[in-house]
Amino acid sequence: MIQLRKNLSSRHVLFKRMMVQKNEYKRPESVLVVIFAQDQVLLLQRRDDPAFWQSVTGSMRFDEENPLQSAWRELAEETGLLSTQGEMQDCHHQTWFDIYPHWRFRYSPDVTKNLEHVFCFRMEKPVNIKLSKEHLDYCWVTKEEAVKLVFSTTNREAILQFVV
Repeated sequence: MIQLRKNLSSRHVLFKRMMVQKNEYKRPESVLVVIFAQDQVLLLQRRDDPAFWQSVTGSMRFDEENPLQSAWRELAEETGLLSTQGEMQDCHHQTWFDIYPHWRFRYSPDVTKNLEHVFCFRMEKPVNIKLSKEHLDYCWVTKEEAVKLVFSTTNREAILQFVV
């Protein structure tokens, strides 16, 4: 019986190692989707850090071939918005940024930077959204307010550069 537990324990450790090798870590490539309508920008409040307001953002999955595919997935997951409710625009803008130390455990140990692809989702008017579990609240604010509220410098720069 002790030998059987030892073998099962060894298999469990091996399985965990295999899972890490099979992309248990996040891909260090993400999308940022700035959503705006008329003179309003949509911001989401993070559950894990309520002082952190942001646009839609998320890591690309290893099976996703292009950033646009990830942008559509993240838009639906984080807001419930559909392609029929607006127009997605690839801003053809990418930024490398340092991953915050407290989030590096999500990535392979040698990873310290992330490549972010910027998109905009333009809507006719602000609408109510369906929040994901990773967010506490949302708000529609002016571009100027959004620039003051967002935590991330890349998010701030995208709002300044691409929201019209």
